[in-house]
Amino acid sequence: MAAADTPLEIFKRANAAALRAIARRADIEVAYAADQALLAGNQARLPLPSRELPEGERAQVRGEADAIALKLRHTDSRKHARRMPSGEVARAVYDAVEQARVEALGSRRMPGVAGNLAAALEERYHRQGYERVAERDESTLAEVVRLMTREKLTGDAPPSSARRVVELWKAVLAEKLTEDLAALARSVHDQEAYARVARKLIQDLELESAEESASEGDPDQDQAGQEQDQADSDNQARGGEETEAGAYQLAEGEPSGDASEEGVEQPVEASDDEMMPGGGDSDTATPGNRQRPDVRGRNDPDTQYRAYTMQYDEITQAAQLCDTEELDRLRQMLDQQLSHLQAVVARLANRLQRRLLAKQNRAWEFNLEEGLLDTARLSRVVVNPTTPLSFKRERDTEFRDTVVTLLIDNSGSMRGRPITIAAMSADILARTLERCGVKVEILGFTTRMWKGGQSREKWIAAGKPPNPGRLNDLRHIVYKAADSPWRRARKSLGLMLREGILKENIDGEALLWAHDRLLARTEERRILMVISDGAPVDDSTLSVNPGNYLERHLRDVIHFIEQRSPVELIAIGIGHDVTRYYRRAVTIVDAEQLGGTMMEKLAELFDEEPKEVAPLAPPKRAAAGAKAAAAPKRKAG
Repeated sequence: MAAADTPLEIFKRANAAALRAIARRADIEVAYAADQALLAGNQARLPLPSRELPEGERAQVRGEADAIALKLRHTDSRKHARRMPSGEVARAVYDAVEQARVEALGSRRMPGVAGNLAAALEERYHRQGYERVAERDESTLAEVVRLMTREKLTGDAPPSSARRVVELWKAVLAEKLTEDLAALARSVHDQEAYARVARKLIQDLELESAEESASEGDPDQDQAGQEQDQADSDNQARGGEETEAGAYQLAEGEPSGDASEEGVEQPVEASDDEMMPGGGDSDTATPGNRQRPDVRGRNDPDTQYRAYTMQYDEITQAAQLCDTEELDRLRQMLDQQLSHLQAVVARLANRLQRRLLAKQNRAWEFNLEEGLLDTARLSRVVVNPTTPLSFKRERDTEFRDTVVTLLIDNSGSMRGRPITIAAMSADILARTLERCGVKVEILGFTTRMWKGGQSREKWIAAGKPPNPGRLNDLRHIVYKAADSPWRRARKSLGLMLREGILKENIDGEALLWAHDRLLARTEERRILMVISDGAPVDDSTLSVNPGNYLERHLRDVIHFIEQRSPVELIAIGIGHDVTRYYRRAVTIVDAEQLGGTMMEKLAELFDEEPKEVAPLAPPKRAAAGAKAAAAPKRKAG
């Protein structure tokens, strides 16, 4: 039997054909890989089934293909994007409710599709460990609303693996959402009306204010959008419209949690003059303006970047955020992913290793008056006995002790393929550099809560004083310390794959934290590599400060490190242009490029001369706005 005629290949071809038929799109390219379902443009990626093709696995893969197909067929991406709310959780709920609508339309017409979708949901929630969830968490809110909407539209109960989570949330959601769910059921065939009800549902969940919701529903804007939809309808029928929302997760290019891609809370881009030292009017009393670092001579406490309180911030070891059993399961998932990426990235890692080891090879000095006799030049003495003997001496090629820190963005917009690739690449890079005698530290940064945590509650209790500064609780994670060998830290890297860890990102303070850890090291050369997919964003902070508050702080920190610090800084942006922030940076479109890009950029750095600057104290951290603010909590960090 030819390889193309194996049962697995026949199933894959048939499943891809069914996806195109349901979507009514002949231009969709279907590929299979060992990860979650994903749709980007006209390329669909589905989980790779095993060779045995058990019935449950076949139904799961079909279900994920059906979910993508129904999204393509029934969702007008322009209408969907036009009413997209601001805020990470609000967007997740909005996408989840729309996914429930398209799947309900397919389930009503095709019973087989209904069974496939149920199998895919069951496997998804089982894989994410929903059976073990004991408390409500905002990371599960969108999925709970999706399942409640699905139950209202189709009558299907939640999958057994997610029933516990749904019951935890129903006690607080049932009364709020009864009318909204009924309205969704009445408008299921009208995407425009359905989207309006979805925004009302999000408002009732207190994920956005009535003013924000009203700003999205401008009649003139809707009319203009409808005219544009009509003009593009023929192109969409021919497959020209590219749907950028994945069936289960955000695809590259879709609106994400980054402030730079939002419609409501997009930061205002500051001019270069305003960002650079000595440019612009630094003394302007704009609320929330960050103080320039002390090295620039600005110390006005009313304008400096600050945190309302640092009492609830934490620096923690990754192993303390997860029990041992789940950490083992997450590491096993990461190992499964590594088996498919290992060949490509390992080849690049070996190239990096050869370049580093070559720099550490010993060399010889010749034609010396003392040392070891140079036997290769004895022939000259034989020809002419008056020629003096030649000696040689071995010397070490200068290779400075080096430490590399990988600072990985753990924001919600990294969820899915980007964070998986980041974890795999960090794992391989740590092993490679360890073999070369280069120490590696792997850090992550996020927040403890969505939309503000205890910091925001404290601010509200104090009467909401103006210009509070940062209003969320930081969570800085140590996945691997520089002095810890890879074998001891390998399990911790799996934590990046855990649902609920990834929340919001405040890059400036994370960069200072990683920078300070490097400055405390004794190595002669210190390299900081930042991996991120967007600008800093925290809804609670940006809602009460200027829209570019976090971005300006990030620019100031980057400017200091690049100009005045001995730490060498490099950044890699995933689907987001970070070159406008960092002098040494590269932007990649696909997360699959991350491993190779990390290796190449590090190799370039090692080929260059180390950075030489005059020692200078770094800029101060965010000052706490509350008088009673305490230092960040540290958990064996």
